Amino acid sequence: MALTPLDWIVVGIYGAIVLAIGFGLARRAGGSMEDYFVAGRSLPWWLAGTSIAATWFATDAPLATAALVRRQGVYGNWLWWYEAAGILMLTFFYARLWRRAGVLTDAEVIEIRYGGAPARALRCFSAVYQGLLKNAVVMGWVMLAMVKFSRVLLGWDPAVTLAVCIGLALAYTVASGLWGVVVTDLLQFVAGMLGATTLAGIVLTRFGGPSAMAEAIRAVPGAPPGALDLVPTAANASSLEIVSFLCLILILWLRSGQGDGYVAQRLFATRDERQAVKASLWFAFAGTVLLTWPWIVVGLGSLLVFPPGAMDPLLAADPELAYPMMIRELMPAGLRGLMVATFLAAFMSTMDTHLCWGASYMVNDVYRRFLRPDRSERHYVAASRIAVVLLAAVAAAVAWQMDSIQRGWIYIIELTAGVALVWLLRWYWWRVNAWAEIAAMAGSVLLANGRVLLAAIEPVLPASMIRAADGFYAPEMDLVRGVIILVACTALWLAVVLATRPESDEVLDGFYRRVHPGGWWGRVAERTGVTTADPPASRMWPGFLLGALFVYASLLGLGYVLTGRAAMGVLLLAVSFGAGAITVRLAHTNTPSTPAGVSP
Repeated sequence: MALTPLDWIVVGIYGAIVLAIGFGLARRAGGSMEDYFVAGRSLPWWLAGTSIAATWFATDAPLATAALVRRQGVYGNWLWWYEAAGILMLTFFYARLWRRAGVLTDAEVIEIRYGGAPARALRCFSAVYQGLLKNAVVMGWVMLAMVKFSRVLLGWDPAVTLAVCIGLALAYTVASGLWGVVVTDLLQFVAGMLGATTLAGIVLTRFGGPSAMAEAIRAVPGAPPGALDLVPTAANASSLEIVSFLCLILILWLRSGQGDGYVAQRLFATRDERQAVKASLWFAFAGTVLLTWPWIVVGLGSLLVFPPGAMDPLLAADPELAYPMMIRELMPAGLRGLMVATFLAAFMSTMDTHLCWGASYMVNDVYRRFLRPDRSERHYVAASRIAVVLLAAVAAAVAWQMDSIQRGWIYIIELTAGVALVWLLRWYWWRVNAWAEIAAMAGSVLLANGRVLLAAIEPVLPASMIRAADGFYAPEMDLVRGVIILVACTALWLAVVLATRPESDEVLDGFYRRVHPGGWWGRVAERTGVTTADPPASRMWPGFLLGALFVYASLLGLGYVLTGRAAMGVLLLAVSFGAGAITVRLAHTNTPSTPAGVSP
């Protein structure tokens, strides 16, 4: 069913509003790198946190979420729900440290924390690794999702979709920098929530509410055994799957614990430490709870509209098409245009962030640091705009080669699993050095791409080794493999730490005076006479644990309500409310409202 003229009017109005806001904020980009990439460090918590959440609401998320429901059931979404624990670790242990560092990118921290040639090499490699390689994969799957969406609803050729959507995202990102990104993100978050919630409401209404829909799903032939289960159990998942999800929840969330990339960029841009902590807490709730359930409801409804036993061949081949097919099937004229506008919002809110963030690496950590160190701020802002355009082109090339959003998610998990613990401990243990981080990063890259590397020498390898490699890199081993990479790389970098010299006293003292972290810095603190500004661990750990209870109780409570089990859902929501109130209070009182780098 093609879009009607009314739908196109809605899309056109929304696009015009976004572009007007984006270009209207061009003057806020200013003439400096700090204005362009961190908004002059003036963002309030609610704007910074909403911007991060809006970036999470990419075009890939609804498609992949609905596909997980169709393949496995609701519990399949632990593939990304686990990250809430990492965000809460960021809230209570790392947000204030990032804000005190006062840098433009997380790669810049490397030359503050480490010294000498290894630090310079690591900063350059990290900038390319994060800003170009990893970033291109993320933008690639976001573009792939938009291609799939437009193919179902608009009938556009992939090349046309990429050209139109990239053009829209580039238009105001190039002009206005981070200010244009975060303000349009606010609009796009509201539009995205409105569209997703409207579609979920239509689904629930059509099938008689949560209880009636749940009963109907249980009777669908071919539906996954755990379609309505919120956690994996022996009844709906194999032992290997259960182990995989436990690995995610208990271990792999460490990967996101310190925050990096665009999350760190938003924290750099906040007004002070307290605003940074509140921004990350709001993001944990909005990104994990508010955004999740409308997509899952649509995925569940798709089991009734397109039963697995008698579904469209196109959907059978690619379950990630379920979400746009539900829009086409259920939404009337006008509202269908709203959903197209919503997906444009989701696409732009992610692309603008990743383009702005990626360009900050390329210019701040490569171009200015190593190639052209003595140019004017105006020159670097112009270079940043060029970098944004070049990154968009690279991401489009990556998208052209991808065919699965979920596979892209898993690849990024594995690619970054090996550096999880070294990234966490570099802030809290003085003994971590640049060689440790280099070893962890190199090991993670090699193990994540091991099957591809082995293919180059496969003819000379014994058949038994090839079979073992095929088993290790099989899809069912994805999440377990991530944990193996984490454990192996942690052992590697610890061995490297013990075999190499620590950073010089000068480097360690400079970092401690600037960031004054807690943890194992006793000898440095004694030498510098600086006292950490962090609250004691006895106050941070309760905040983290209560925050996890708040987010996960609200996540599961809302889930029980929406799958027809209201009594348990209401109980969990009540627990969540109490835990949330205490969590917010702890986050507020544990963090002074002081400028970065100034002791309270």
